[in-house]
Amino acid sequence: MALVTGRSMPRPDVEMPFLVAALEARGVKGHVVVWGGPFDWSTVPLVLVRSPWDYVRHLDAFLSWAEEVDRATVLVNPLRVLAWNSHKSYLAELAGAGVPTVPTSVVPRAASGEARGSELADHRGEVVIKPAVSVGAIGAFRGPAVSAEAAEHLAGLTQEGDALVQPFQPTVLEEGEISLVYLGGSLSHAVRKVPLGGDYRVQARYGGTVRSHRPTRRQRDVAEAALAQAPAPVSYARVDMVGDDDPLVMELELIEPELFLRFGPGSPGRLADHLVGLLPAG
Repeated sequence: MALVTGRSMPRPDVEMPFLVAALEARGVKGHVVVWGGPFDWSTVPLVLVRSPWDYVRHLDAFLSWAEEVDRATVLVNPLRVLAWNSHKSYLAELAGAGVPTVPTSVVPRAASGEARGSELADHRGEVVIKPAVSVGAIGAFRGPAVSAEAAEHLAGLTQEGDALVQPFQPTVLEEGEISLVYLGGSLSHAVRKVPLGGDYRVQARYGGTVRSHRPTRRQRDVAEAALAQAPAPVSYARVDMVGDDDPLVMELELIEPELFLRFGPGSPGRLADHLVGLLPAG
């Protein structure tokens, strides 16, 4: 089995050793392989996409690689899922399907100044502006929609690609974000990610912290409604949401999410059991 990581990693994938060890305990060798590298993918019965954190800088190449692998062997998560989830316009699709979702507008690449200004004028208060293809809050901006800084940031992003505009969710400042982790189609565990005081970004690189969380029935219902919209069943998923009482999906992470395995006792084994079950008999 091949476990795929990035070609250029901003930090080590600390979860990979847990999964490798869990597979080895089940008699399966997990080969950690860089995506797009010189590897014969047909020699392994299953390729698990785990931490290609650099794919956002090489999206076309990454999806071409995924198509090549899909033709050669079993790709997890499936190609249709990777392609669909790589552009955050899926958030608008979730909302259109009735999934409670943070309102999201997609501003296309090379949008006119009039179109950009009109989009920002539709918002009151603060917005978050970020690339439509991104990870880890890279390229995100928070500020008043009517500010020169917001207009400048949106203009800069749309020179390079599509961008998203969302109303800022102030509950993240006190409550943080909730992440529900699904392995093999079932809820495994959940965490609460809390930003450093004065920030809104929950990632560790910005000082955010993580603790275990027991999700409410409503949070589970919203997460599972979002997962039901994926174009194919998934082996792993992380559903990020805001709001304890009235949760809204922030992101549906189906390509390379950190799964917070250290917060889910037995979770590496659960994922390993699922993957072993996908291997061909014999």
